[in-house]
Amino acid sequence: MSYKKVQTPDINAERAKLVEFMAENGLWPLINERPFDMVPDLDTIPANIFISTFDTAPLAPDNNIIVQGKEAAFQKGLDVLAKLTSGKIHLGLDGRGTAPSPVFSEAQGVAKHWFAGPHPAGNVGVHIHHVAPIKGHDRVWTLPVHNIITIGQMFLTGEYHADRIIALTGAELNEPKYVHTYQGASVADLLKGNITGDNNRIISGDVLSGQQVGEDGFLGFNADQVTVVKEGDDYEIFGWLLPLAPRPSVSGTMPSYGGPETEFEANTNTHGEKRAFVVSGQYESLLPMDIYPQHLMKAIITGNIEKMEGLGITELTEEDVALCEFACTSKNPLQSILRDGLNNLKEQL
Repeated sequence: MSYKKVQTPDINAERAKLVEFMAENGLWPLINERPFDMVPDLDTIPANIFISTFDTAPLAPDNNIIVQGKEAAFQKGLDVLAKLTSGKIHLGLDGRGTAPSPVFSEAQGVAKHWFAGPHPAGNVGVHIHHVAPIKGHDRVWTLPVHNIITIGQMFLTGEYHADRIIALTGAELNEPKYVHTYQGASVADLLKGNITGDNNRIISGDVLSGQQVGEDGFLGFNADQVTVVKEGDDYEIFGWLLPLAPRPSVSGTMPSYGGPETEFEANTNTHGEKRAFVVSGQYESLLPMDIYPQHLMKAIITGNIEKMEGLGITELTEEDVALCEFACTSKNPLQSILRDGLNNLKEQL
């Protein structure tokens, strides 16, 4: 493989020159702007930049592995991004007991914050909420670790390296593993000869917030994981009532619920149909933010823009409510509802 080599500017050059270089050489789309999850305008100066160095989503890859051998590129990427914000770069570190890579814990020019707990503790949205919430018309940028590495490598070598380490995961794989591949890689090539059964769902990303792709599909632009699970298109009569196979539940009243340590084989079955959308406090127990997601969802459904803003819609994106959707007793598509609300709000601005 050969690469086009370009002359990179000094990172101490004027901000406009850095922005122009990044836009011309494919680096600008690696930046995500909140709210709305969009590529930022070239003249936008973010209030802060947030980076989560760990992912708590199901079977998510370990960023300590992804950054191995690319320590200099990661630090260089941080140095470049520091020139683009009027605020700080906030680095979210894993405080769950396993020591993060020194490239994270000893990173220079950033503010470090430790987070612990179950998913979604690793979500960058949770970090923003507890460190420097989005206020008014503020814009905040977020980037995954592999995108920072790509930016850093470009400034170190003058070459755009689209390679990345991704995790192949899921119970329907013969051999879950890490692979070295490229942005937009063919799913068929990644999974060839490694899938068991013939009735599976292939997801670019994790099971909670990833996108369904076929075997002839491709890896998502920011995806660092492919998950394969059984398709849940089989139905059980009175499955919620009878003591059948174990299944996930946040309630201990299910006959098939065996406790928090019970193992079960995941599939895509929702185990029920859409029901009344009643306030239960269920979402609040799963989202570690000072937000009432159920009230927010009702405001979105009714198109109440003022109430949506007041209830914190600008602090959320799909991955933040994905766990709430998974556990939702009412079987509501919360991620889709949230995106509709964000699109509606954006049109009003």
